[in-house]
Amino acid sequence: MGTVMLASAAGQLPEDPAWFRAVNAFSRATGWLHAPITAYAKFGVVLFALLLLWGWWTARGTSDLARVAAALWAPVGMLVAVGLNQPIVHGVHEARPYTALPHVLVLVSRSTDASFPSDHATMAGAVAAGLFLVSRRLGLVGLLAALVMAFARVYVGAHFPGDVLAGLLVGAAVSVIGFALCRRPLVWLVDTLARTPLRPLLSVVPPPETVDAPGDRVAT
Repeated sequence: MGTVMLASAAGQLPEDPAWFRAVNAFSRATGWLHAPITAYAKFGVVLFALLLLWGWWTARGTSDLARVAAALWAPVGMLVAVGLNQPIVHGVHEARPYTALPHVLVLVSRSTDASFPSDHATMAGAVAAGLFLVSRRLGLVGLLAALVMAFARVYVGAHFPGDVLAGLLVGAAVSVIGFALCRRPLVWLVDTLARTPLRPLLSVVPPPETVDAPGDRVAT
């Protein structure tokens, strides 16, 4: 009883221990899912990197400078979100579920880092929000990937549900607010770079042709 009360105090939601135990029980009953979910929980960051590349490729195929700026901001926003998450993690210093609760199934290496908010979920939330700034359809793909990542981190025993929920919200908030604050200088930067040899990296749409003024034409 004392251990459960300790876990409840450590968890960021009142029902965190109960919800975690429900997911952990599901994990015990679905051994056939252990390998794919554990692999995703550990290496799913590769998928998010590919989604960011997809966002850049999608934006590059348009002539929308704001969309290109959003695609370039998305990975930066993700790094900023994970960086800003660190002081929260160290400040809250929440125990991991396998430290706070006895006899839980753990499918990954036991980390000594604090649990709240989840770095993986923060990364996923930031990428999903960044992709929404580029394309709604791509953002929905990112959101699905982020939700699966959040579930996977609880499934493998690494986090309480409150940890991943907070991570998703922190990541999304940093990505959206950061772009809102930096949008104008980013669009200006993209517009400036589009006038240089770097244009093929920013857009496949050819620049508008410059029409010579009548006085600039050479008589023949």
